[in-house]
Amino acid sequence: MSRAVLSIGSNIGDRLAHLRSVVEALGSRTVAVSAVYSTAPWGGVEQEDFLNAVVVAEDPSFGPRDWLLLGQELEAAAERVRIQRWGPRSLDVDVVSCTGADGHDVCSTDPELTLPHPRAHLRAFVLVPWLDVEPDAVLTADGVTRPIADWCAGLDAAERDGVHRTDHTLTGPTG
Repeated sequence: MSRAVLSIGSNIGDRLAHLRSVVEALGSRTVAVSAVYSTAPWGGVEQEDFLNAVVVAEDPSFGPRDWLLLGQELEAAAERVRIQRWGPRSLDVDVVSCTGADGHDVCSTDPELTLPHPRAHLRAFVLVPWLDVEPDAVLTADGVTRPIADWCAGLDAAERDGVHRTDHTLTGPTG
């Protein structure tokens, strides 16, 4: 079995429909879906705010690369165009972490799929929704393993305060 934590975001077009497309594509693999959050763009590029969420999914036949390929397929279906780093996008699907059949977190330094995600611990738009669905989760970053609640608490208050829960919901189980 493989379990993945996916961070999803959109700030172009029907943002909510783009996020829902991920949950719909995951179908029965969906274990938990966070609330939907509105967040300011990250990375210094002027653009519209994002809608973000976290989805936890499981599939016994999937490995980490399968989660990556599925995310890329969903981005392509949403007509994702990679023009500018941290620029606007119809859909962004990031594999934040992956747990293997042995129950251990998968570590990878592959430039195409670094696991756990190398910047997840710095991003409130990932950590806050993740807390919704897995409040006891831990994340390893820079060789340090800490609860995601601790990583989140260590962020600048303005970063955390910039993540606003919305009334939007995504189809699927809730955590």
